[in-house]
Amino acid sequence: MTIAKRFLVTAAVATLMATGALVTTAAPATARIICNPEGDCWHTDAAPPRVPGITFSLHPDDWYFHQHWDSDKDHHYRDYHAGRGYYKDGVWITL
Repeated sequence: MTIAKRFLVTAAVATLMATGALVTTAAPATARIICNPEGDCWHTDAAPPRVPGITFSLHPDDWYFHQHWDSDKDHHYRDYHAGRGYYKDGVWITL
């Protein structure tokens, strides 16, 4: 194999590896907004909790920016909490 061919093969392999690394790091985010039936909504990176008798509605992360939180009587945005849990009647319940 000539030097030019060896260089082209090496460059092609390096390009493929770099492309693979970019694809791996560009995975979509899992952030979302979760709301309970009472209208408490919060931002989370985790899956919605499984609580018997309570269902949660899921919204994409940018849903937050399309709401009018000051004048919305049905939804109330709550602060982010680390760890697993959910809001009930405006109070954070840790699981």
